Amino acid sequence: MTAADAPGAGRFTLDTRLSGPLGGRTAQAIERAFGYRTVGQLLGHYPRRYAMRGELTALASLPLDENVTIVAEVLEVRVRDMRQRRGSILEAKISDGTGILTLTFFNQKWRENDLRPGRRGIFAGKVGDYKGNRQLAHPDYQLFDDATPLDADSAAAKRWAESPIPIYPATGSLASWQLANSIALLLDGLGPVDDPLPEVVRERRSLLGHLEALEAIHRPEAAADWKAGRRTLRFTEAFVLQTALLQRRAELRAHTTSARHPSSGGLLDRFDASLPFELTGDQQEVGAEIADDLAQPVPMNRLVQGEVGSGKTVVALRAMLAVADSGGQSALLAPTEVLAAQHLRSIARMLGPDLSAALVPTLLTGQLPAAERKKALLRAAAGQSRIVVGTHALIGETVSFADLGLVVVDEQHRFGVEQREALRLKGQHPPHVLVLTATPIPRTVAMTVFGDLDVSTIRELPVGRAGIESFVVPLADRPGWRPRVWERLAEEVEQGRQGFVVCPAIEPRVAEDDGEQLEASEADSTDDAKPGASVASVLAELEAHPRFADKRIAQLHGRQSAEEKDTTMRAFAAGEIDVLVATTVIEVGVDVPNASAMVVVDADRFGVSQLHQLRGRVGRGAVPGLCLLVTSSESGSLARQRVEAVAATLDGFELARVDLELRQEGDVLGASQSGGRSSLKLLRVARDGDLIADARELAAEVLAGDEGLERHGALAEEVRRLDAEASGYLNKA
Repeated sequence: MTAADAPGAGRFTLDTRLSGPLGGRTAQAIERAFGYRTVGQLLGHYPRRYAMRGELTALASLPLDENVTIVAEVLEVRVRDMRQRRGSILEAKISDGTGILTLTFFNQKWRENDLRPGRRGIFAGKVGDYKGNRQLAHPDYQLFDDATPLDADSAAAKRWAESPIPIYPATGSLASWQLANSIALLLDGLGPVDDPLPEVVRERRSLLGHLEALEAIHRPEAAADWKAGRRTLRFTEAFVLQTALLQRRAELRAHTTSARHPSSGGLLDRFDASLPFELTGDQQEVGAEIADDLAQPVPMNRLVQGEVGSGKTVVALRAMLAVADSGGQSALLAPTEVLAAQHLRSIARMLGPDLSAALVPTLLTGQLPAAERKKALLRAAAGQSRIVVGTHALIGETVSFADLGLVVVDEQHRFGVEQREALRLKGQHPPHVLVLTATPIPRTVAMTVFGDLDVSTIRELPVGRAGIESFVVPLADRPGWRPRVWERLAEEVEQGRQGFVVCPAIEPRVAEDDGEQLEASEADSTDDAKPGASVASVLAELEAHPRFADKRIAQLHGRQSAEEKDTTMRAFAAGEIDVLVATTVIEVGVDVPNASAMVVVDADRFGVSQLHQLRGRVGRGAVPGLCLLVTSSESGSLARQRVEAVAATLDGFELARVDLELRQEGDVLGASQSGGRSSLKLLRVARDGDLIADARELAAEVLAGDEGLERHGALAEEVRRLDAEASGYLNKA
């Protein structure tokens, strides 16, 4: 029986609030756990895998400290009294035939009647470890019936035994089978669902109808069902996403704006003539692409991706000068106060005194003193400042421009959608937009996330760079190597060079102690994870080290005021500080050619692209760079693989590919992009490049004949329903 045939079918739609069919309490629990509010959103919560009733799970491979859902068999159950408090502990051992996992319950002796040896079921909880043995404390479970329904030889019994069991991404408060029950209720009561895929597309790719695909992926009778459902829904996701991107691209090109032409012998020509170096081939090529865009009466919407230190700032500055030649202004939006101030200094240095006097580059941040802020606001509003550099303060209501012609967004993934859009709206006409990123983007990601942007790439590094050597310091294997890390840093400093030490935290985490140490099996959970290194602890360690007794050491982190951070960075850039102990506030934009050494403590706590960015702070001049990636992660672990991947190559594009493979889940539109969870459900950019390209081509065909989707109402509705994070991101990126 399909969902459409079920009793009560047709009572609600994909846009119905969950509180109706599921009740307020369940709807609230689901919203707290996943943010879902409507029927369509919960039906888009697809199973992450499927189990069979006769199948057991490889218990030995379960990851510690993660919520898991497994199929296993009860081996034995025993009840004993607690040693240090009143009450009892029930322990049940379950097995996959090769490994054993312990289930622990406190003061719940009655479960002995449920958990009888020989019974199989689904068990869900957080994996802990006690004396080397895996355990689940207070897990949820759902046991299979002791006997198959009806006659064991009947077709119904066979279907029951062979039907795959969907295992959903779950939480500690919502088990997989609870989600399955809620989803079944929704499918039973769901009315007709229009297919977002045009019929011609569905037939050309031999795909299921949308409602049929939802039924197949959530309630399959055989493995072939969920595979067909997943195939259809994955393609649908790609098709809807590409339709949204292509529509946005068309909308951008429908606007008109002021074309910006550099004048002969003007500001850009004077700047080019003063450059003490030749632009690389990539810089020249990308510069020509930008110049062509600026010369059009259609707003530029271009992404420039380039390796760390590849000279993106020079390319962006040349674009700002072309706009200034036409009488316009440029706003450069930077993610942090440190980076904004660094950009202003770099721009002023590259321009020189004469061009700086003509362009009046101005800094505008939230923590400027009132008098300086007022002066900066007046310069921007009057058009006196042709280049305004700032943080999110640029989008404040009091900030206005005489003629905003270009918006440059640096490290765009650090900004919320609304912030970028607010700055764009400050132009009398839609300004040209140039987005910079030092995080290389694989082709499939660019096509998926930045499909509405033209993408330019700078791979070449300027000549004269001494390069960087990177080494993993594996403390799990070589604990005695830690002192050598500080010795090596001291050696660099003693040669007149400078160094960074990067830590994942500002202060050490203080562990709470309730005064009673229980056995691990007598506690709901254990957390003996070692606190990460902090700026405070490492600073104290260096100050106590004999080799650093006469060295000038300072700290830099996000809790300091803008003035403190700027003063520290100025002193470091001037060579007045030998070692800077910092958080990732120095990840991007910091340019100190004399800095030769980078020590990243607890490097496994950072992502691949973040480590690559951090490493790019050294080796920026004639002094060769050294990067030591210190990690306590075990050999073979995913965390260790990430660190080793960074040490193995300086090619950011190769690292982007490796990172995508290591992450596997393809969290492309997640928190790193726009502050929320991933909006990609079945689509994986590391794997589905061909499918994405195919969907984009077919979506372009549909839009060519129906630009506004007037004849494709279901597709238009699905574009509208795009996950709130993704839709906001795509519509305003």
